[in-house]
Amino acid sequence: MILNLDPNFSPCPDLPQVKFDLFTFSGGESHIRIAPIEPSTQEVSITHRITSFNKLGELLIATDALKRMGITKINVVIPYFPAARQDRVMIAGEPLTVKVYADIINAQNYNRVIVFDPHSEVTPALLNNCEVIDNTDFIKKAISQLPENMLLVSPDGGALKKIYKLASSLKQHEVVECSKSRNVSTGEVTNFQVYSQDLNNRPCLIVDDICDGGGTFLGVAKSLKEKNAGKLYLAVSHGIFSKGLEALSTVFEHIYTTDSFNTNHQAKNLTRLTLNSEILKSATLNN
Repeated sequence: MILNLDPNFSPCPDLPQVKFDLFTFSGGESHIRIAPIEPSTQEVSITHRITSFNKLGELLIATDALKRMGITKINVVIPYFPAARQDRVMIAGEPLTVKVYADIINAQNYNRVIVFDPHSEVTPALLNNCEVIDNTDFIKKAISQLPENMLLVSPDGGALKKIYKLASSLKQHEVVECSKSRNVSTGEVTNFQVYSQDLNNRPCLIVDDICDGGGTFLGVAKSLKEKNAGKLYLAVSHGIFSKGLEALSTVFEHIYTTDSFNTNHQAKNLTRLTLNSEILKSATLNN
C-alpha cells in the first residue's frame, strides 16, 4: 500500500492507497489520522515532497502513526531530497544541513529510502537503506523529442560524473564540458567556460539536477552561443525556478523537468514530466 502525503504527488496511482486526514491545529502543529488498514498489511510506502522541516514533520508523524498501527516495514519516497546542496561546510558557522535531515530520517529505521537524482553522492552516503533512482529515464523521455545530433552539456564540474554515466547509457550523444566560478560567501557565479572550440551549430541539451534561480544556465547558454552552438535546451530533474521562467524561456527552445518539486511556475516551452513508475521504477516498492 502507499500513502501519498502530498495530494498532488502520486507516483504510483495503481497501488492501493492509504486514506488519511492531514491537518494543522490552531497552534500550528501538524496532525494526522490514518484510516484503518487491513490487519494483514505489513508494508506501506510513504511519498512526500519535502521542502522544509515542517514537511519533514508531516512525514515523521505519518511514520509514527503507521508504526502504532502495527506496520512493520515502511518505505519512503523523497523525490527531491531537502538540503542536498548543503552537503559541505563552506565557511565557519554554517551547518551541514543535509546531515541534519539524514540523521532524522535514519532515526526512523525505514526499510528503504528512495530518492530521485540527488545533488551529489553525499546524500545517499548519509542515508541508511538508500536507493537512488538516476535521471536516465527522465532524460531519455526528453531526448526522444529532440534532434538526433544533440550534444549533452555538463554545466559545471559537479555534473561531470553523472553526465558521463548518462552518455554511456544513451550510447549516442557526445558530451561538452563547461565550468564556472562561485564566490562561496555571496553565492555569485562568474567566469563561465566551454571546453570546445566550435560546436558547429549543433543543438545542445544542458543536463543538471537542480534549477533554482537559473543563473548558471543563463551564463552557460551565453558561453555556448559564443562557441557556435545551435538551438539550446535545458533538462533539470528538480525545477525550483525561484526567479520564474521568463529569462530561461527566452534563451532555451524548450525546458524539461519533473514534478519532484512543488512549483506553480508555467511557460509555453516547459514540459513537466510526472515521476511515475517508468521513471521512478516505483514498482520496486511492492517487492
